Amino acid sequence: MEALIGNTIARILADKGYRGHNAPPDYRFRVFTSGQKRRVTPKIKRELRRRSAVEPVIGHLKSEHRMGRNYLWHRQGDATNAVLAAAGYNFRRLLRWLQLLLRQILVQLQFVPS
Repeated sequence: MEALIGNTIARILADKGYRGHNAPPDYRFRVFTSGQKRRVTPKIKRELRRRSAVEPVIGHLKSEHRMGRNYLWHRQGDATNAVLAAAGYNFRRLLRWLQLLLRQILVQLQFVPS
């Protein structure tokens, strides 16, 4: 796991549907699920709320930006697919912002006293 991430995993934050992991027994990390009451510190609660805020974005990427299935090969393809999906997501947000800006400019030009 360290080779994939770059450092050791201390804890995993998961949703209620999480059913366990198949990590080797020498990996020692804690798993926290949403709705869990015991042994949850304020820092972990913040991290769980942050995860809840990111979940809709992940669902949107999967449905609207072709992250549901990766058609590219190997790890390089996985990384490329994630970067391109994020770029498409950001580009769509930028276009929406520019559209709103253009509308505001046109409204201001329309109501300029002559």
